[in-house]
Amino acid sequence: MRRSDTLTRRSFLGSVAVAGAAALLRPSRAFAYPGPSAAHPGPIVTRPIPSTPSDALPLVGLGTWGTFNVGDDVAARNSCTDVMRAFFAEGGRLIDSSPMYGSSQAVIGYGLGKLGHPKELFSADKVWTPSGAKGPAQIAETEKLWGIAGFDLLQVHNVEAWEEHLQTLFGMKKAGKLRYVGVTTSHGRRHDVVEKIMRSQPIDFVQITYNALDREIEGNILPLARERKIAIICNRPFQRGALIQRVERAKLPSYAAEINCTSWAQVLLKFIVSHPAVCCAIPATSRVDHVRENVGASYGRMPDEALRRRIAADVEKI
Repeated sequence: MRRSDTLTRRSFLGSVAVAGAAALLRPSRAFAYPGPSAAHPGPIVTRPIPSTPSDALPLVGLGTWGTFNVGDDVAARNSCTDVMRAFFAEGGRLIDSSPMYGSSQAVIGYGLGKLGHPKELFSADKVWTPSGAKGPAQIAETEKLWGIAGFDLLQVHNVEAWEEHLQTLFGMKKAGKLRYVGVTTSHGRRHDVVEKIMRSQPIDFVQITYNALDREIEGNILPLARERKIAIICNRPFQRGALIQRVERAKLPSYAAEINCTSWAQVLLKFIVSHPAVCCAIPATSRVDHVRENVGASYGRMPDEALRRRIAADVEKI
């Protein structure tokens, strides 16, 4: 059984326990990864960021909720560094975290330092405080924990105090201290607020829950994202592991080979990232083999709309 997209997919529910400022303004560049560990079917597939079409992200990023919350345990920190090393080697770019995620930010910073701050990194974090006035200090602390001078993307976590925090982030972007601004939600909550923000604010990203069972955003959020040129990052792609446990009761379908998938995890990820409004999905893991498997979903053929519907129907029936 595979791990969860937070700790281990089987055990998570019981276990919750420097780039310079100029780098923020870098244009789209040719990828210069050290090379994947295994042969992949063709080049990595990327999706343009709608507000800056010249910049693109691989379809699978790396989440850190739960998996990187390991405190000061040196062995565990080194394991997280190994996950990051494999992530970059396979072609990954976007790493996402939050002040909500315990020691995850400091563990990312530790790993980035050990890896020499890979230039491929697309750094994504959040501001998470009910006080708009405390946002700038929290952001400064987050930069310190990552060991970087600024972020590619900052998001208002769970739309907490979003009016005040967005003004801070827009000001940073205008001053050239931030490339992209976004908001987040999860668990299917506050979609009405997210939609209001999407319609009224010039944001670049929305991070939201989407997977083969949680498809509510197909009705309004995803079409609106395409209309407003907003990139979608999908969290909870495996429902904290519950979705993996569900599908692995069934045999891997024959169509998996048609879309270059060798596991249910890759099928589930390709269902998500093949939607044209989705920029990337961010499964989390504490294992090197699993991060390689996850990023592998950024390669090869993607399901068309008919196959996407079939995947969703198959998962519902399991």
